[in-house]
Amino acid sequence: MTAELTELDRRVASALQVDGRAAPGRIAAVLGVSPRTAARSLARLTPAVRVVRVPDRARLPEVTLLRVRVLRGRVEVLADALARRPEVLFVDVLSGGEEISAVTLGGAPTLPTGQAVTSVRAHAVLHVFADAADWRTGLLTAEEVAALTPPHLSSTHASALPAPAPDAHTPALPALDAHTPDELDERLIDLLTADARTGPGALAAALRTPESTVRRRLDRLARSGLLRTCVVADPRLFGLAVDANVWMAVPPDRLPEFGARLARDPLVHGVLATTGATNLMAAVFCRDLAQLYRFVTGLTDIPSAEVTVVSGAVKRAGHRPTPYPLAHPRG
Repeated sequence: MTAELTELDRRVASALQVDGRAAPGRIAAVLGVSPRTAARSLARLTPAVRVVRVPDRARLPEVTLLRVRVLRGRVEVLADALARRPEVLFVDVLSGGEEISAVTLGGAPTLPTGQAVTSVRAHAVLHVFADAADWRTGLLTAEEVAALTPPHLSSTHASALPAPAPDAHTPALPALDAHTPDELDERLIDLLTADARTGPGALAAALRTPESTVRRRLDRLARSGLLRTCVVADPRLFGLAVDANVWMAVPPDRLPEFGARLARDPLVHGVLATTGATNLMAAVFCRDLAQLYRFVTGLTDIPSAEVTVVSGAVKRAGHRPTPYPLAHPRG
């Protein structure tokens, strides 16, 4: 039997995009429902919607975007092998079944040699205009987003945070407290990386540490920008059946302009400036191919663009997404 989400379920999932650790009572108050209703919705969303902790972009090591062409029939094996590596955050199989797109930390990984891999293009990421943790469904009002935004981020809209130093085209990062995690912090971060909604009590039990200590540590890590969360979910939950990458070649002096503009588009869930023949990549969620066509044809001032459609998401934000038996959810 095919499960379907209500409009409220999708709005609750959207609330988790703003604050992945928001309590049911807080979500209920902002969305205007009872705490019990919000809790039931959160239960329905589990495990199809996962909230994970992701690194702060300002603290990321070198990031590489890979495009790997593989002989037909071998792509699933290589995609799975890449997804097993902890330094690989994203793995997508592109339509046609002969190409893999991947995002990895610390430079390009060593790929298996032999006849399976026919070509590799490695693009160093020069700037992140937006990533998966910044994407918002647009199902919440501006007032609801503001009410859900954590206090340490309330001065700057989370969907517009660039990693490097600000320039004339991008807003500044919010002021965060400097903090170097110690061993207990690192253990806490490891637990939240797998499930960012784990409560203080469960964290305290797992770490054999007083809950009051855990609460203080969580507050300090949040104020330091070390508890950034990301929702990992099938985009079809929000009626978005097409996932595509648009690889663009733009004049270098206009990269900040185009990157910042694309990052503000509600269809875009990632924008990267890279090295290579194409120097700007946008990841896009669309309802259907017709909407993707309108998006691409709207790029009238971009000289050239290649469009690839994702046929399978193998790994997202460091985790394997949970398949959801749904084609088009109804409200």
